[in-house]
Amino acid sequence: MQKGRIIKLLLEDGKEFTGYSFGAGQSVSGEVVFNTAMTGYPESLTDPSYNGQILVLTYPIVGNYGVPGNMLENNMYKYFESYALHIAGLIISDYTDDYSHWNANKSLGRWLEEFNVPGIYGIDTRELTKILREKGTMIGKIIYDDQQVEFYNPNEENLVQKVSTREKNVFGNGSHHILLIDCGVKYNIIRNLLTRNTTVTVVPYDWDIEKEQYDGLFVSNGPGNPKMCEATIKSLRKAIENDIPIYGICLGNQLLALAAGADTYKLKYGHRSHNQPVILHQSNKSFITSQNHGYAIDNNTLPDCWEPWFINLNDNTNEGMRHTDKPFFSTQFHPEASGGPTDTEFLFDLFIENVKKCKDRAIS
Repeated sequence: MQKGRIIKLLLEDGKEFTGYSFGAGQSVSGEVVFNTAMTGYPESLTDPSYNGQILVLTYPIVGNYGVPGNMLENNMYKYFESYALHIAGLIISDYTDDYSHWNANKSLGRWLEEFNVPGIYGIDTRELTKILREKGTMIGKIIYDDQQVEFYNPNEENLVQKVSTREKNVFGNGSHHILLIDCGVKYNIIRNLLTRNTTVTVVPYDWDIEKEQYDGLFVSNGPGNPKMCEATIKSLRKAIENDIPIYGICLGNQLLALAAGADTYKLKYGHRSHNQPVILHQSNKSFITSQNHGYAIDNNTLPDCWEPWFINLNDNTNEGMRHTDKPFFSTQFHPEASGGPTDTEFLFDLFIENVKKCKDRAIS
């Protein structure tokens, strides 16, 4: 493949990398983060939790299986996690336009162009990842054709406002009515709920949920600083006063914690991989999980009746919490991970079991 135009990555500490351009020809800035997954770039690039971020994929070759088409299933794109690409830019080691896969219909470079996302290949992503591992996530910018842009920190604004739905949407027609607060929901969360006899009503992050009737409340993943989502936190404080089951994933874990009275903080590195080990708190039972977050709950601030549920085995950070008496719980990792691992998908069953129990009590 003919090499693209020379393009640069500049980190906020002055470190510079030079590579070749593919995708859109433009300059961008954002938070530079890395993901260690071997496969799954269509899912990662469409994950709203990556909004505002320049994503480094550590697997050495990317693009070889192309990009699938926009096939709809249950009014969602079957092979993606949302309706669009959310990353600010993409950085990889090696790239090929010569893709080969039975359901691919375009190259990764063409897909990036369609969503105006620049990409760089030919960079030593191992060296770049080592820098990010030593210094933590950093602000950086991709400079194309000497088009200058200012450094931009996406965590200083409400990114959830950018990715949340603008209107109420209903999926499925099952027996259990789940109200899902969309902070940047991944489609596979909705898919997992739909396989469990549910009707899922998806509402914006700042929706007045008090006017809704539902059997269970779900708080989705999403990008950025959880403290920016004041409207969601306010709604969750009111929801906690009821006994209706609540489940939060990723950002939803942090938002539920803030609503309960705990605090959150920014991680130096963040967790973005498909192979993060977590342990069930105060047990020897561990699970392999998929993760994508830059903030965490401070376990020392959990109020009475709330306790840690899972702990990260690499750095001992919080990976979930639960209420000791009421049917409220949340996880920092992604049980719905596509394509895997699926070790913790049973948590959706646990949530629906809580919904059934509460409905049975209400009837009796």
